[in-house]
Amino acid sequence: MKAMVHVYTGCGKGKTTAALGLALRAIGADKKVFVAQFVKGMQYSELKSISKIENIGLKQYGHNYFIKGKSSKKDKTAARQGLKEVEELLEKGEYDLIILDEANIAVHYNLFSVGELITVLEKSRENIEIVITGRYAAEELIEYADLVTEMKEIKHYFKKGIKARKGIEK
Repeated sequence: MKAMVHVYTGCGKGKTTAALGLALRAIGADKKVFVAQFVKGMQYSELKSISKIENIGLKQYGHNYFIKGKSSKKDKTAARQGLKEVEELLEKGEYDLIILDEANIAVHYNLFSVGELITVLEKSRENIEIVITGRYAAEELIEYADLVTEMKEIKHYFKKGIKARKGIEK
C-alpha cells in the first residue's frame, strides 16, 4: 500500500497531541516512529517522555524560540536540514510512522515551499504513515493528503490569561 499522508491543521489546540497519540498507538503495535519537529527547539515535556520509550526517535529542527514574525536564515537552514533528513528516512523505509510536527508552520514562514514538501513526500516508500501538523496547511497539501483533520477552537482558557502549562501545553 502507498504511503498515507495525514494532515492535522487548524487554529485549535491538539494537533501535536493527536500526532503523538497516534505515535503511542503505533508503538503499541510494535511499529517504529520518528518525530521531526520543525520550528521547535525548546524543551517540551514530550521530549522527556519520548526519551523513555523504545522504537521512537525525535529530532528538533528549530531553535530555542518559536518564530513570531519574520523568519531568519538560521531558521531556514534548520528547517531545510530537517526536510532533507526526513527525505532520507522516507526513502530508507526504516520507520512505520513519521511525524513532521509543525511542517505546516515551516511552509507558512517560507522555510521551505509546499512544493518541496510534497516532492519529499512522494519519495516515500510504501506502507509508511506520514503525519504533518501545524496551523495554516497549504491548500495544495490538503489536496495531496489522504486524511485531513482540522482542529477548530471553540473556547480556550488562554483568552482568560492562563499561560501555557508544563505537561499540558509545553
